Amino acid sequence: MLTDIFIIVAEMFSFTFIVRAFVVGILVSLCASLLGICLVMKRFSMLGDGLSHVGFGALAVAAAMNAAPLAVSIPVVIAAAFLLLRMSENSKIKGDAAIALISTGSLAIGVLIISLTTGMNTDVYNYLFGSILAMSKSDVSLSVSLSVAILVLFVFFYHKLFAITFDETFAKAGGVKTGLYNMLIALLTALTVVLGMRMMGALLISSLIIFPALTAMRIFKRFKTVTICSAIIAVVCFCIGIMVSYLYATPAGASVVVMNIIAFIIFWAVSRISGRNSPRKK
Repeated sequence: MLTDIFIIVAEMFSFTFIVRAFVVGILVSLCASLLGICLVMKRFSMLGDGLSHVGFGALAVAAAMNAAPLAVSIPVVIAAAFLLLRMSENSKIKGDAAIALISTGSLAIGVLIISLTTGMNTDVYNYLFGSILAMSKSDVSLSVSLSVAILVLFVFFYHKLFAITFDETFAKAGGVKTGLYNMLIALLTALTVVLGMRMMGALLISSLIIFPALTAMRIFKRFKTVTICSAIIAVVCFCIGIMVSYLYATPAGASVVVMNIIAFIIFWAVSRISGRNSPRKK
């Protein structure tokens, strides 16, 4: 059994595009899982989904202009993240309504631009659902650099992010610049969404943000343990998902999401059996 697994893994890593997918995918999964904890606890978990739709619109514009996809989509998605944050804080259009407004509008613009230029071809399918073949050498270099930067920033500002995640009002009263760190979360989320969208697709990238955090929270309650567990779940589910995709010729993004669903069900079952989430007796 172990010999067969070793042979399969060795065969997989003989392909350059799979090596690229593993390198970028593991880093992006780590970034998404860490940021997902902050977004889920702040009840802003759909930010990733909204930004992914904005990213699809940006990729459509890049395709129409024959420009580099990441070079166009990164600044557009970052601007959208700041706009959503500003609208949520100061506008009459709050939270989920602001996300729905911008995400659906961006998706519609992207589909319209593509239909008028390149048409609904295979590239559009890859943008929507992802493809491990979409990662070029330049994409990998940029993705690795930005992913490492995201991880370093998260670790460096860990305590500040912890403070605004659990009690933003108290943190603000304590002198923490909550607006600045909320912008940092929005920036890191935007970068993570763009980096993972080429592989996972615009419709599936938000699952990397939401599922690992929710799965870890089924059993663990402390921020630190949830963070560690979420990161492990994200990486393991990604690796197994890519292996399943290789063995059965299934879409990589969908395979990773299914692995995350299975992990969530397992953790939920364990929490129910152990009684960790059962209501306390009065």
